[in-house]
Amino acid sequence: MQELIVNILLAAVALLAAVLQLIGQKSSSGMTKKQKVMLWRILAATVLLLGLQSLGTSVFDSLGSSGRWLRLALYLVDYLVIGYDILRKAYKGIRNGQVFDENFLMAVATLGALALAVYENGDYLESIAVMLFYQVGEWFQSYAVGKSRRNISDLMDIRPDYANVERDGKLEQVDPDEVDIGSIIVVQPGEKVPIDGTVVEGASTLNTAALTGESLPREVQTGDAIISGCINMTGLLKIQTTKAFGESTVSKILDLVENASSRKSKSEDFISRFARIYTPAVCYAALALAILPPLVLMLGLGQSPAWETWIYRALTFLVASCPCALVISIPLSFFAGIGGASKAGVLVKGSNYLESMSQTRIVVFDKTGTLTQGVFEVNGIHHNEIENAKLVEYAALAESASSHPISKSLQRAYGKEIDRSRVSQIQEISGNGVTAVVDDHTVAAGNDKLMDRLGIPYISCHSVGTIIHMAIDGQYAGHIVISDLIKPTSRQAIQALKSAGVYKTVMLTGDAKQVADQVAEELGVDQMYSQLLPADKVEKVEELLARKRGKEKLAFVGDGINDAPVLGRADIGIAMGAMGSDAAIEAADVVLMDDDPMQIAKAIKISRKCLGIVYQNIVVAIGIKLLCLVLVALGFANMWLAVFADVGVMILAVLNAIRALFVKNL
Repeated sequence: MQELIVNILLAAVALLAAVLQLIGQKSSSGMTKKQKVMLWRILAATVLLLGLQSLGTSVFDSLGSSGRWLRLALYLVDYLVIGYDILRKAYKGIRNGQVFDENFLMAVATLGALALAVYENGDYLESIAVMLFYQVGEWFQSYAVGKSRRNISDLMDIRPDYANVERDGKLEQVDPDEVDIGSIIVVQPGEKVPIDGTVVEGASTLNTAALTGESLPREVQTGDAIISGCINMTGLLKIQTTKAFGESTVSKILDLVENASSRKSKSEDFISRFARIYTPAVCYAALALAILPPLVLMLGLGQSPAWETWIYRALTFLVASCPCALVISIPLSFFAGIGGASKAGVLVKGSNYLESMSQTRIVVFDKTGTLTQGVFEVNGIHHNEIENAKLVEYAALAESASSHPISKSLQRAYGKEIDRSRVSQIQEISGNGVTAVVDDHTVAAGNDKLMDRLGIPYISCHSVGTIIHMAIDGQYAGHIVISDLIKPTSRQAIQALKSAGVYKTVMLTGDAKQVADQVAEELGVDQMYSQLLPADKVEKVEELLARKRGKEKLAFVGDGINDAPVLGRADIGIAMGAMGSDAAIEAADVVLMDDDPMQIAKAIKISRKCLGIVYQNIVVAIGIKLLCLVLVALGFANMWLAVFADVGVMILAVLNAIRALFVKNL
């Protein structure tokens, strides 16, 4: 009956290998060359083993003593077809002083089983089938890792192969590394944007899916900033580069993903330490199982030592003890989790940060550019003595020499090209505003401090926002209200975090208390601190860190250069990747590629799913291993149960681990 079941399993393995090989041949990207070769080896070894089993021993027995050695030779050929690489790895490990690994365990167990079969003139099926099923498990593990890498590689298929530079009226393709800052590059429809820059000519639609995980296209036109990694979908664009290729968004993203695996989580470190202690321990336990009971039987009880029985149990013990399920599935779970998060537009710089995200209970936000769009717009004009458009025109011209966001918002509201010849004698008064002569009129634009400084009576504004008081020729001319817009998903993001188990949300801002109060109330954050300098933000985060409980983690979310110190101090630093500063992205542990605060709750859910899978694999793998080892030592389990304890559990753990890739509905 057992032989029938084994033959059915072998036939199923052969069929599976043949089907997967055909699939791999039809889809060149489906499997690597190494995986295809392994499938052919599995197929060949299985077919040869089935053939030898179908012949039985009678055919070889009819040939006399030479038939026995011919049978052994054929089975050895089959064994080497499927297991030569394991033997080679075990030999290299011994030679390099790294003896105790899964290859050593498998080599000793299968060679020992072969030796016992030769000694007893028994069946060689067990030793070869064990190696065969082990290689099937290894193939599944290799394919799962490859699938995880391909998911990340497909997502990160943003590395540009070239940049188009116009020379002598012709487009010339050059290596992106050779393009200097300030150069003009041309991106045609269907091409990737190779380097960060500003559009100087043309308008188009961009596909940003590789960066953000979202398929919603983005419209760009002359004057818009554009980041590398996007795909130009419609019109031709001429872009003036603002960064070198090595400093561009695409390079930074690729570097983050490629180096993510170097930062191990506590769970991975535990498994590595566990394997280093566990593997030698089970090897010595197997040796003791092979020697001590027979000696006790022989010397202590005067009975037959039954060396064959106990050596067989020891070899079975080695097969059952192989720690592959743990050693392979735990890092794979984190790798898949990082891949799944990347696919959703969340870049995690290491599995240690992915693990910490699952324990996040306090989230602290910067306001401008994080919860708000960081885009200031004119929202009102009050108490003006002249037409709205004329007042905005005077303000825009007076502020034309400034690069401050408030000045930019006034220039956008004006909507025309600034004629600098109309402006003279611009004087910027730090912390107050500006004065200038526009069309022979003295214009002052600034806050209430500027009006007090100039001795001009003004009318206070009760609207929330930045108030620009205007005076023309010494007379008050009204005020302009400029405010930052809240991101559409910010309120929903706060609610999603609370649903995800975050019990405290805090907003830190350098903005005025009146503005901060309104934003905090509208979003529903639990605490708010306003009028903070960068050093004050660090101090507030230090206070919150001191008050957190147990293993709770505090995450800080920001986007500006001034947020970099706080991002580095928090347990988890989360930066806005699309519009955030380079300093913030460098200092952060997690980067949100679409600047959507809703992704924070998603990142926490992804990390918890990943950790759940890790704990499931640890409990199941160790539990089944220990049970099987006890059963083997007591003689209640044979080599086939040991194969399940090793290969079966490994396949189950690997299949469970790759679930971490799928995060779409979280």
